[in-house]
Amino acid sequence: MVFKRRDKRPFWKVVAESLWPRGGWGRAFHYIKRRLQRLPDTPETIARGIAAGVFTTFTPLYGVHFVIAAILAKILRGNILASLLATFFGNPLTYIPIGIVSLKTGHFILGTEFDPEDKTSFLRKFTEAGADLWNNVVAIFTDREPQWDHLARFFDEVFWPYLVGGIIPGIIAGAVMYHLSLPVLRAYQKRRKGRLKKKIEALRVKAKSRADEAHRAP
Repeated sequence: MVFKRRDKRPFWKVVAESLWPRGGWGRAFHYIKRRLQRLPDTPETIARGIAAGVFTTFTPLYGVHFVIAAILAKILRGNILASLLATFFGNPLTYIPIGIVSLKTGHFILGTEFDPEDKTSFLRKFTEAGADLWNNVVAIFTDREPQWDHLARFFDEVFWPYLVGGIIPGIIAGAVMYHLSLPVLRAYQKRRKGRLKKKIEALRVKAKSRADEAHRAP
């Protein structure tokens, strides 16, 4: 295969680089910023795509963020590739504060309680829900009894508050990123057009000079 890596990475290295990419997250963010700036679309369309991607990171639907971001970008008439790149706003450095803000907002809206210091309880809820999910998958093919208690608890205390609570901060973060990125994109594209115009003019002058020299030659 043309694009297959020659040096196959072990699984642990794939996981490690997903948490901390080569060169660090600073270099990764710089790369994403450059890719966003160079997208062949209007600044407004790209900025709407960025807003869609950032909003998506405030949802608990991990694993399908790309799909949600693309759908939102389509609805908002934003750049789809920009929305996919903007989902990297959610990363190991930001998921904890995003999760805490979304959960606290969700519990406030729903009138329930949330203890941000109860990290062990949250991890246990997540683990137990995963165990129930796996047990229920196995139960389809065996005589095991399906278990729903931990899944129901996880849905009521984590997933549903997270889903509801992520809407408001997600909209705010998306709007902020839209207004921050729009002038940057406009300035970048204006400078790029200026450089391109100068380059074309220089080539035109050079071509004219060569034509004049050829015309004067005996």
